[in-house]
Amino acid sequence: MRALPALALAAATLAACAGGPGAPRPTRTPPGPVEFRPSDFAWSQAPGRNRIDGRLVYRQGPARFTCSGSGVVLTPETPWTRRRMSILYASAQAAALPADEVRARTPSAPNADYSGFVRTTTCDADSRFAFSGLPDGAWFVIAMARPTSGQGPSMAIMRRVVTRGGRAVALDL
Repeated sequence: MRALPALALAAATLAACAGGPGAPRPTRTPPGPVEFRPSDFAWSQAPGRNRIDGRLVYRQGPARFTCSGSGVVLTPETPWTRRRMSILYASAQAAALPADEVRARTPSAPNADYSGFVRTTTCDADSRFAFSGLPDGAWFVIAMARPTSGQGPSMAIMRRVVTRGGRAVALDL
């Protein structure tokens, strides 16, 4: 019986160390409202050498999805955006939900300042996209996916990703 608490402690210790030294660590989302502060976003405006090379590979059973021609959004992780993702997607890590459901939960942005920190790009014909010149940090990538058959709801796909060390991050949504 003593092994069980020891295993739990070991698992918690390993989880706390995940990501390696210098990795941005997610902080706990406060339970109440979080104030929008432009200063929290300042790090995301610095030039960087990181890149996100993404592609949409999302499926629901046999149904395939595409983001070809659709916009992809990259939002810096801050306490405010982490709270926003938790409201929209019920997660600050990853989710795939019907786009109409996400739109119905979308709180208004505090002001035009927010859009100045959001980066956008467009998916190509092969459902690929890229963001470059990124500083080290954590980001939320959001893509709209529609069924290739034209039947069924569009999906909002969100994933948290960390950039660091001047590397390219391969991301499958």
